[in-house]
Amino acid sequence: MTMKMKKEVVRLNSVTHSVRCAQSILQYGVGAMVDFPDQTLMTAAPEYWEKRVVKIHDERLEKLLGVEYFGMPFGEDRDWSIAYVRFPEWYFCPKCRLFQPIKKWVEEYRRGVTSKRREMDPHMRRPQCLGCRKELVPARIVTVCENGHIDDFPWVAWAHHKAVSGCKEICSNPILRIETGAIAAAGLEGIVVKCTNCKSSANLRDAFNKDVFQEMAKKDGTYRCSGNMPWKNKSEHCDKYPRAIQRGASSVYYPKVVSSLVIPPYSEKLTAQIENSIQFNKVLDFLSEFDDEEERETQKEKRIEKWVKEIAEEISADIATVKEILIRKLTRENERENTDSTEQLVSKYRLQEYDALSGRASSSGLPDSDFVLEETNIKKYDIPAIKKIVLVHKIREVRALTGFSRINPPNLHDLTNIQPGVVSVKEPKTKWFPAYEVRGEGIFIDFDNEAIEQWAQQPAVIKRLEIMKDNFEKSYQGKLYARTITPKFVLLHTISHLLIRQLSFECGYTAASLRERLYCIDPKDRDGIAAILIYTASGDSEGTLGGVVRQGYWDCFPRIFRKAIDFGRLCSNDPVCITSVGQGRDALNLAACHACGLLPDTSCEEFNVFLDRAFVVGTFDEPDLGFYREL
Repeated sequence: MTMKMKKEVVRLNSVTHSVRCAQSILQYGVGAMVDFPDQTLMTAAPEYWEKRVVKIHDERLEKLLGVEYFGMPFGEDRDWSIAYVRFPEWYFCPKCRLFQPIKKWVEEYRRGVTSKRREMDPHMRRPQCLGCRKELVPARIVTVCENGHIDDFPWVAWAHHKAVSGCKEICSNPILRIETGAIAAAGLEGIVVKCTNCKSSANLRDAFNKDVFQEMAKKDGTYRCSGNMPWKNKSEHCDKYPRAIQRGASSVYYPKVVSSLVIPPYSEKLTAQIENSIQFNKVLDFLSEFDDEEERETQKEKRIEKWVKEIAEEISADIATVKEILIRKLTRENERENTDSTEQLVSKYRLQEYDALSGRASSSGLPDSDFVLEETNIKKYDIPAIKKIVLVHKIREVRALTGFSRINPPNLHDLTNIQPGVVSVKEPKTKWFPAYEVRGEGIFIDFDNEAIEQWAQQPAVIKRLEIMKDNFEKSYQGKLYARTITPKFVLLHTISHLLIRQLSFECGYTAASLRERLYCIDPKDRDGIAAILIYTASGDSEGTLGGVVRQGYWDCFPRIFRKAIDFGRLCSNDPVCITSVGQGRDALNLAACHACGLLPDTSCEEFNVFLDRAFVVGTFDEPDLGFYREL
């Protein structure tokens, strides 16, 4: 791992400053702060990462996002590729209470150490106060704005402009200290920022007020957002007013992750051989040098025959087949049409996956390396309203970090970054997104859509769904974008959660190691679709040993399914849970709580909302409401 200080690169200890690959894409992605043992750093933009990233491919997702490949952080001999910047920049000494930017601490360090130590470690890798011999502590409060910018809290201005006594103007040489107030007040009122030069001091009582900077800007116009983007080492103009927030608050960073299953023909073994070949990567490197699209196409036409021959020789494959795959891969047509709405785009994308999982998609006949299915005899299962169960022995999922937001969460169902407040993690010219891949196994369950649609027409079902719709319209996300919520979706989502909980007991995986994928689609040109895929979401620590697939056979799954439904009948929080008209985030769940229907957030596509056990098993007053009431 490396740390960026302007244009200088400082090597960090790869043992103490390491993160898992999945963490570097999710909670510790580009623009997020990482609390290491000795300091807090921010993950830099991919342009600052070193070239040692593993190229991974998913043609569907590449064309959708307009990139040539995805880069997975790669470590070799404990030498990692991720770059970091120092943020926040303000540190204080817990003993002498001196509080100043890191650049001043570094200047004091360089003046106070021997020339030999200064030569070996010029940037003070472990921030410390030389006088007190204590490790420095990063500031707990930062400022963020809705446009994704982040900066240090205006400590100097706050200590002077909000001062109770002393100078109301910023002095010529401010020296700050963090002290505890004379009166033993609890919370922020007891924390005082004091300038020892002019004796000005102010507590932090009003620091977290939403409009505090807007009010202070009436007196001094310097409190607008600075437009600072430390992960890019630059800033831009911004008209927003920032908000103070704790450094570790969840609203400081919301990652925008897009996931995709690698399905045929993209999962074919020959395709993987081409993607991993040396010559193909040389082709990508060559094309990345051309920014003009017309010039890129000209170069492709000139060199395609030569590239095909070189790749075919390297992997010992048929030239005609290699040419067909290479032309398909180098075609830059975007998967999204201009007329597609967000829901239409998601439906088209999921429909391709459904066709592959259900066996409807046509096959080229070439062997698959990352997509292996086994169809079962559904007559042996004897489960109502299920028309097909497919055992997925092998599957590969690519999860790409495309952007992030601050303060307000992004619309996770929009597969692009074209939405307010979402910041792209890369520059437009960069041809890749940070990503990682998971190889696992799963069970695909295809329900009888016609039976579900008939059930959804019941007045009691429609009436109950209206409660959830009203709660969504009143929620924050409901005010930002429209979304269609159907009884079928809530039913499938709740069944999926109940199954994951039961499978975690049966197959040995934790609930956090399982993940759902919902296929609730009503395309115009064909019958509606109602299906779920439950698969392993963690392929590193626990691996994939066939435990999930084994539970999907006819001698195990019917019992598991019935036990899952039976588990949903009663909750330890009943009757409060089953009679609820809104619980969970933004009251978007009805009869679902941590004791019955909720899962770890990483396992759920909807982050534990739009759940209701009543749609599955009914309520005390209306037992006929449940789809599986008889089961």
